[in-house]
Amino acid sequence: MEKRIDLHTHSIFSDGELLPSEIARRAHVLDHEAVAITDHVDASNIESVGKIINTVNDLRDNWDISIIPGAEITHAPVEVIHKLAVKARKLGAEIIVVHGETIVEPVIEGTNFTAVNSSEVDILAHPGLITVEEVEIAKDNDIALEITSRRGHSLTNGHVAKLALEVGTNLVMDTDTHSPQDLISYETACRILSGAGIPDDEFNKILRTNPSRILAKHGLLN
Repeated sequence: MEKRIDLHTHSIFSDGELLPSEIARRAHVLDHEAVAITDHVDASNIESVGKIINTVNDLRDNWDISIIPGAEITHAPVEVIHKLAVKARKLGAEIIVVHGETIVEPVIEGTNFTAVNSSEVDILAHPGLITVEEVEIAKDNDIALEITSRRGHSLTNGHVAKLALEVGTNLVMDTDTHSPQDLISYETACRILSGAGIPDDEFNKILRTNPSRILAKHGLLN
């Protein structure tokens, strides 16, 4: 089985159903190389980033899977996204995701643009009907765009994939896991990428190479 990396999941510390250890165990069984726990944060709960650090250290020491503490900045005013990203990083978040302008939620207009202009952001999640300009900025600032398996958010996967491939912006494929059944295998992830119109020769790059680059940038993988 091919290994993959998922950099967007949620635990009981936001709106997920699973403990961080259960996310890790289920990902391990699916042969993931690494999984990031990126609970939703804004200014009201950003200190929760630190709650999983001890668990992450325990899992890293004892299981053959890299567990990455992170944060997903969600529905925050665009004026404070960068500030929150900086604070989350200081609190121990090693991966910073921004909740993009999905078409199935009333995300504030300008979130995508602000996220791809932040030096602290690693991934713009489910960016909806992202513009060519924003895709180009993401490329220039080395911010990955997300293809997602999450219901609703995945409706614009084809649009995101088409623009990213044309511009040359890095893509990653995440699950946005909230429930036990949300984590998926490498093979299922490949089918989702195919459904988004992505050619086969891009699959491993999106599922492993690009997320590995993000982790390596922060010194998180050998």
